[in-house]
Parts: sequence; C-alpha cells; structure tokens
Amino acid sequence: METPNFIYGAHAILEALNECQPIDQILIKKQSDSEQIKEIIVQAKKQNVTIKSVPIEKLNKITRKAHQGVIAFMSPVEFHDVEQIVPSLFEKGEVPFLVLLDQVSDVRNFGAITRTCECMGVHAIVIPHHGSAQINADAVKTSAGALLKIPVCKTFSLKKTISYLQESGIEVICVAEKFSQNCYDADLTKPVALVFGSEDTGIEQSIIDMASTCIKIPMQGEISSLNVSVAAAMCIYEVCRQRK
Repeated sequence: METPNFIYGAHAILEALNECQPIDQILIKKQSDSEQIKEIIVQAKKQNVTIKSVPIEKLNKITRKAHQGVIAFMSPVEFHDVEQIVPSLFEKGEVPFLVLLDQVSDVRNFGAITRTCECMGVHAIVIPHHGSAQINADAVKTSAGALLKIPVCKTFSLKKTISYLQESGIEVICVAEKFSQNCYDADLTKPVALVFGSEDTGIEQSIIDMASTCIKIPMQGEISSLNVSVAAAMCIYEVCRQRK
C-alpha cells in the first residue's frame, strides 16, 4: 500500500511549512478565516507554495478525517529559483537552455516532457503555480525518475519570468503549429527558453506577444497538431542538433 502524498490539519501543515518541507500545493476551504489558516497562507506565500481555495466537498473527497479545512500535497522534489539558476549557468560558461510550460496540466505529458528535458540536457523547467500538473509520485514515475534529477522552478507569473530571462540575454521562443517560421530556420544555438502551451488552450496570447520569436514544427500530414510532449521532444532535440 502506497503512502498518501498529502497531510491534513492546520497544525501538521504549519509544522511542515516551518520545517520548509517540499509542498506542491495547499487546498484551503473557501471562506476559512481562522488564525491558523491565516498563518498557513502567510507562510505558504513566503515559500512560494501554491494555495487554492476550494469547496469543502473537494477536501472531503480527498479524506474524511478531521482535515480542519486544509490539506497539503507534498512534493517529491524540491523547487528551485530560476533567478539563481540562470546566473550560475553564465558563470560556468554554459549556454542556457530552459523549457517553460504554460498550463500543461496533464501529469503524463508533464512527466514525458521532463524525461526528454533531462535526457537532452535542458538546464531547468519553469512552470506556473496555477494550472500546472501536480508534482506527485505519478509524475515522477511517468518521467522515469527525471523529475528527481532536473531543476523545476515554480513562478507566480510566467510573464515576469519571461521578462527576467529576456533581460538576462535569453531568447524566449514560443512553439505552436499556428506560427509561420519553421524551427529548423531559427537560430537555437544562443541562450534560449522554449515555451509550450496546453493542448486545450495553447500558449496565452499575452505570452506570445512577449516572445522574441515564434516557431512551428513543419508537418506534412492532414492532422494539424501534435501532442505537446511529442512537440516538445522534437523542438528540444532540434536545439541539441544545432548546438552539436
């Protein structure tokens, strides 16, 4: 029997936060206003932990025990700060290569992309706090353990992160089938961050507007789009091919 990947109860979650244990996200009952809940929110924000306000019914589906209106899902990995990773790459003389995922919420797709990133030498993966796949045991399994090896960075704002990357000299490139430039024609040998969006909504338009370049994978068949994990694998390989 597997150990549950969550803890519940205000006191237990506060203890976990105080000990800086890796937490993926915290679910809090809507309209909770106890002092302990307020303290959890304060501590969670300090540690960049995702907080979601949910109906009591959702918490009850997860556990019928005395959760006190709050449940925390533990992360099997520790999250990193992209603003610490980027300077260290330049200091080591490496050419930064990052992957940004905008609202990729399917655990299998996320795990597959992570596996590709680790195999092909991507330096870090950046995901938003909200709308991303949950980082749990299933994600680690789907990634074949890659999640335990590659840095994953969480951000409250992908747009702010993109601005930071561009100010650092990293070209941010959005990838989707609707763009006109082929990935083979783009210069991917310089510092780059590839952006991939969810299969439902794609990349947010405001992020596309910020991008340095937008590219696509040229296709010849009748089906006009690829699974996001497949598209990511093809473009990540193209970066490696050009750099070789």
